Amino acid sequence: MKVTFPHLGSLSLVLSGLFANLGLEVIPPPPISKRTIDLGVLHAPEFACLPLKINLGNFIEALELGADTIVMGGGTGPCRFGYYAQVQREILQDLGFKFQMIVLEPPQGQLSELVDKLMLLCGDKRPLQILQAVYTAWCKIKALDKLHREVLRHRAFEEEKGATTKAYEKGLSYLQQARTPAEVRAGLRKALALLTQAKQKEKKDALRVGLIGEVYMLLEPYANLQVEKLLGEMGVVVERSVYLSAWIKEHLILSSMRLPGGLATKRAAAKYIKYFVGGHGRETVGDMVRYARRGFDGVIHILPFTCTPEIVAQSILPVVSRQEGIPYLSLSLDEQSGEAGLITRLEAFLDLLQQRRRKSLSRAFKFATS
Repeated sequence: MKVTFPHLGSLSLVLSGLFANLGLEVIPPPPISKRTIDLGVLHAPEFACLPLKINLGNFIEALELGADTIVMGGGTGPCRFGYYAQVQREILQDLGFKFQMIVLEPPQGQLSELVDKLMLLCGDKRPLQILQAVYTAWCKIKALDKLHREVLRHRAFEEEKGATTKAYEKGLSYLQQARTPAEVRAGLRKALALLTQAKQKEKKDALRVGLIGEVYMLLEPYANLQVEKLLGEMGVVVERSVYLSAWIKEHLILSSMRLPGGLATKRAAAKYIKYFVGGHGRETVGDMVRYARRGFDGVIHILPFTCTPEIVAQSILPVVSRQEGIPYLSLSLDEQSGEAGLITRLEAFLDLLQQRRRKSLSRAFKFATS
């Protein structure tokens, strides 16, 4: 069995280690490139969202390298993600590829079905070996999330542009090589130490911006045009609303026990939207409310063009912005989006936030001296 999977931020690093620990031959897709996008656009339905096209391009490139088994996630509800695997399977078969696709559906209270699918990948491995491999993968996910949060805090104050990103990439290599929980912890310590070596300027009161929106677009840097890096190098402290560990906890662990997740976000959204609309639509609204109440200067909403749940959320954000008093920028991205246009929009948005902050400080000063 030669296993592959789609890229999704640092998840590919985790899955490569997990499948290797299970004794499988791993053929990860090549890094996402223009060719990946072109392949996906060529063969996917025209109005399919960008994540589907990127995933399809990932699979084509991996199958060309000799993969014979695709591991793909499934979904439920109005979001079209639940149909990705079926659509992609039909397209790939029509292109003449021979493979099997293992679709890991969210448990929805039936954990046994997910376990059965995972056992197809485990072969004759003993339960203890499987548990050790899964636990190591979980430790790696949490370590990667912690490292990423620190990177977002450091990048805004770096003296040398790009120094934080270089340290981060080196730190990722330490975690990629880790094969046990102890090695993961050691790799994380080394990666965090690298960050502290990147010289920083005096930590003045930087703008704080929260990123909200569809999970794939937030987690995959190629899809969002490296927006976190761009903002950080503009001197902005960025915070992302979704991380892989929290997503897995809510959609796999809590879902398997029929327990609700993300309660704080859902409560924050309740004033504006009370019902599940698919994907992360309701979470997008709740996350914006929470960032406003935490005093953030603004939020950036990132969604793939034609994403129905995020379009529903997008229609509500103007009301949230007015009532909660927080500016926002909505970025609807597809294969035609480019970095130059994105930079222009980010610069204009940050200029607005700076002006708004100056006016707020001026009003506060006048009030204090009156």
